Amino acid sequence: MVKILSLDGEEKRERKLPEVFNENYRPDLIKRAVEHYRSKKRQSYGADRRAGMKTSAHYEGSRHVGPNSQMMNREMSRMPREHGDTARRFRALLAPHAVGGIKAHPPKPEKKRAKEMNKKEKKKATRSAIASTANGEAVRDRNHRFDGELPMVVEDDLQSLKKTSEVENFLRNIGLGEDLERAKDKKVRSGKGKMRGRKYKRKKSVLIVVSEDEGIKRSAGNIPGVEVVKVDDLNSEVLSPGAHGARLTVYTESALDEIDERWAI
Repeated sequence: MVKILSLDGEEKRERKLPEVFNENYRPDLIKRAVEHYRSKKRQSYGADRRAGMKTSAHYEGSRHVGPNSQMMNREMSRMPREHGDTARRFRALLAPHAVGGIKAHPPKPEKKRAKEMNKKEKKKATRSAIASTANGEAVRDRNHRFDGELPMVVEDDLQSLKKTSEVENFLRNIGLGEDLERAKDKKVRSGKGKMRGRKYKRKKSVLIVVSEDEGIKRSAGNIPGVEVVKVDDLNSEVLSPGAHGARLTVYTESALDEIDERWAI
């Protein structure tokens, strides 16, 4: 049984939890599923097929050409070289081991970079990630801070909150204020990511799962670390930031009904 909370944090009634919350916690399966989803988002890249080949350099090995073009008996390696009367004469090109030559095995855009995963495995990984949100010990191991019992289920009035202050007050009323404070801390990313539009790293906090978005997603968007997702978009990647399950999650009552119907065994 699980308690249904009001927006003030008061217990209204109890109801039975869906069977999906009895699934075994499988961190190994969750990690594979998250890697699968992330690999699908990778953009293909590759070199131009004629990169390094846009030159007139060639190998002239015949002894019957003029002395200016002949490349035999010159005590130089037999490689494609530029010809002409400039300072670039006999400069080696085209060969992979020459300065300015082509790459031996450049990246190819047709390469398949996605990591495949069976449908039943993906479904089991999502079920396991949902069940892990009810494991208080595992949630605390992720450094989430909360008061009360898990999973946290709230009345559907939550879906229609349209002010950020209302959402923040609600989260504090149900005992998640300390986790909101934890998520406010941010640090400067190490490495070159600072130059690529992602200078800061911020912690993940509460995930709110709803059946319908009636304004909650926009109102919760300005709270650091808080995310809102519909049941239709629920997967192991959303439930497991960094490929680690047991995220601190709040469900609406209608979302719980939809999860029971969608993720039944």
